[in-house]
Amino acid sequence: MEVRSIHRYARISAFKAREVTREIQGLPVSAALDILAFTPKKAALLVNQTLKSAIANAENNANLKAEGLVVKEAVVGEGPTFKRMQTRARGSGSQILKRTSHIRIVLTDEKPEKDKPAGDKKTEEKAAATEKKPKKSKKTAKTAAKK
Repeated sequence: MEVRSIHRYARISAFKAREVTREIQGLPVSAALDILAFTPKKAALLVNQTLKSAIANAENNANLKAEGLVVKEAVVGEGPTFKRMQTRARGSGSQILKRTSHIRIVLTDEKPEKDKPAGDKKTEEKAAATEKKPKKSKKTAKTAAKK
């Protein structure tokens, strides 16, 4: 069963928060909490709050135990941007963009899926197609004129 938690309008840019969420995807909840506790970033604090909220949702709403939960996905999307003005030289002004983000964490009690087997047809076809194409050398007008 899947349980989710969303932190909307978090006052951090999505780019900075994605760096932290990439580290916890696919991990058991206990390992993810350990990583977030020792990550010295503001995003780690916000993701930690969202993860704890998802764990509480799983325990209270879905009657699941925290030990068996795995972070299925941790996604950060862009929220609205606050636009502010800052005065500049010669009476002009420039815009300051204060970015927000939406942090979504989905937990599941199922075992994480393994990667696809190595004998996948699509990957074999792509590998064969790249091997068959030899690279052509580019001839310029100067080299053609010399011959």
